[in-house]
Amino acid sequence: MDFCSHKSLLIFIFGFLGLFSFTVEAATKKYQFDIQVKNVSRLCHAKPIVTVNGRFPGPTIYVREGDRLLINVTNHAKYNMSIHWHGMKQYRNGWADGPAYITQCPIQTGNSYTYDFNVTGQRGTLWWHAHILWLRATVYGAIVIMPKPGTPFPFPQPAKEFEILLGEWWHHDVEEVEKQGNQMGLPPNMSDAHTINGKPGPLFPCSEKHTYAMEVEQGKTYLLRIINAALNDELFFAIAGHSLTVVEVDAVYTKPFTTEAILIAPGQTTNVLVQANQVAGRYFMATKAFMDAPIPVDNKAATAIFQYKGIPNTVLPSLPSLPAANDTRFALSYNKKLRSLNSPQYPANVPLKVDRNLFYTIGLARNSCPTCLNGTRLLASLNNVSFVMPQTALLQAHYFNIKGVYRTDFPDKPSTPFNYTGAPLTVNLGTSTGTRISKIPFNSTMELVLQDTNLLTVESHPFHLHGYNFFVVGTGIGNFDPAKDPAKYNLVDPIERNTVGVPTGGWTAIRFRADNPGVWFMHCHLELHTGWGLKTAFLVEDGPGKDQSIVPPPKDLPAC
Repeated sequence: MDFCSHKSLLIFIFGFLGLFSFTVEAATKKYQFDIQVKNVSRLCHAKPIVTVNGRFPGPTIYVREGDRLLINVTNHAKYNMSIHWHGMKQYRNGWADGPAYITQCPIQTGNSYTYDFNVTGQRGTLWWHAHILWLRATVYGAIVIMPKPGTPFPFPQPAKEFEILLGEWWHHDVEEVEKQGNQMGLPPNMSDAHTINGKPGPLFPCSEKHTYAMEVEQGKTYLLRIINAALNDELFFAIAGHSLTVVEVDAVYTKPFTTEAILIAPGQTTNVLVQANQVAGRYFMATKAFMDAPIPVDNKAATAIFQYKGIPNTVLPSLPSLPAANDTRFALSYNKKLRSLNSPQYPANVPLKVDRNLFYTIGLARNSCPTCLNGTRLLASLNNVSFVMPQTALLQAHYFNIKGVYRTDFPDKPSTPFNYTGAPLTVNLGTSTGTRISKIPFNSTMELVLQDTNLLTVESHPFHLHGYNFFVVGTGIGNFDPAKDPAKYNLVDPIERNTVGVPTGGWTAIRFRADNPGVWFMHCHLELHTGWGLKTAFLVEDGPGKDQSIVPPPKDLPAC
């Protein structure tokens, strides 16, 4: 029995037993993650990469809602390491969240750390990845959270499930690529290929054996759990000749809708149903970058094969018709279709009253750098503040009351209003640098408007908030108008997620209730921009109740 068949059998047994296990208590699932270097060949070239357990992509974590996870990470590589469990809410337990120097100091070479957390109130597809340097280029994998025993999906039961992880591949050591860019003060070289489950597909040289294929049977329906693990590219994904029905994003069920392609930003997940209802054959699955700003991207399509059972490999696959790389209309239309299921079992508890309004502008800038190629270095900022990573983890500094690590005076709005999306501005508006975060009282209801600007250039930005889901109540092109735009908000069934794209030259409004105490990172999920300082954090204070404060740290918490 091959690996895929074995995995499918395990999932079937897991689900079958669940039908009869209504009273089974939550389980404890244990995983061992060994961070190790392995030589991997792609595009006619082998190089050493950092992996988990020697696998690229890394192992999938299978768990059920209500379970406890114990994941011991042992670092055998030369780089410091931390792992983020992207989308896990980690209630009161930021120690298990994973971003280096935010909730923990990294795991040093030769050391171990056990991430210990409960999967509470979540089911669906999430993922895990390295959260230090650019190591998540190869250190990532899927998290599949099955519903509680006896709880069906709110959509037709699929015959089988597949994880589809979209990524990027560089010929050279990605850490050296990033380091060279920083030394020059310029963006690093773009990736040499996109990948599907770590493989670029047969349209690239030396890639016939580096092609992912999934076998399907005529008349059956399949669930694809799609994850964008790319560092810097929003991606389209489609299957030639087959429609996709979106049923979930970021581990939150949606009102189903059918589309010929999906758009998925770095950090996001999307579950789709696909029916094998076409003439039996071989069909390409393909992914390609979306970019509607004047910025160069890797525009080559990665492919995998959707293959009907019994069809020989000699049959040539057909290619899907993906949207144009700059198809803004498709992007806006697709995101507008995303709605929370908002059923009695899965309600959309949107905050209707807002305690605090935040308005964050997203900007790029050039600061002086005498040693850089053009005498300047690119920076990115929120409200003109470019975030500086501390040397002591913020959560540890907060919990142990260590002074001088951060300031809690991050501005709620920009100090200098301007025509944010007007003519391109090349001036530096006095971008400051510092480790500045916002302090939020427990259980406050928050509205945050993220506004793109034309400082150097407009661009789409996918923002991820750790420790929370949020509701995307509004979005638009141009400048946000606080007098008119809130009247257009969707406060009934807005999509709920953990990572949202701010459209190019536009804005996005999100709402959430700050009921998870701790220090929670918020950053652009384009690794390039995060490295330039497009990030901050929220310090959510403890609540008055006994279960409303941060849990004590584990004994093996890495030292700074």
